[in-house]
Amino acid sequence: MSHAGVVRGLHIQAMPHTQAKLVRVVKGSVLDVCVDVRAGSPTYGRHFKVRLDDREKRMLYVPEGFAHGFLTLEDGTIFQYKCTAFYDRPSERTLLWNDPALGIDWEVRDPVLSEKDRQGVPLSRFSWNT
Repeated sequence: MSHAGVVRGLHIQAMPHTQAKLVRVVKGSVLDVCVDVRAGSPTYGRHFKVRLDDREKRMLYVPEGFAHGFLTLEDGTIFQYKCTAFYDRPSERTLLWNDPALGIDWEVRDPVLSEKDRQGVPLSRFSWNT
């Protein structure tokens, strides 16, 4: 459960433990963000964002090769993941959530961040396929 203003991400698992994710909001709402980090992709470094909530009940599929994160918009938000592979801590990578190269408008002034997410790597130095 998260409070309003919490930013998580942008996370991805490195090869060979890559994951696709199907995400949804059980309660509350989020601004969900995905970034293409597949080197050589025509959409490399571009992001997509969408609001997900418990009213419309939409889900988002996050393919392998996309870093994922979200901003909680309401107190008490519950966010659920279904993943194609198990979590593997040594394989987790964190892309810097506010990297200017990504141009993401998170729509929040003073987000609540974990230390891990504060220490994310900018896209210019990011690698997930090693």
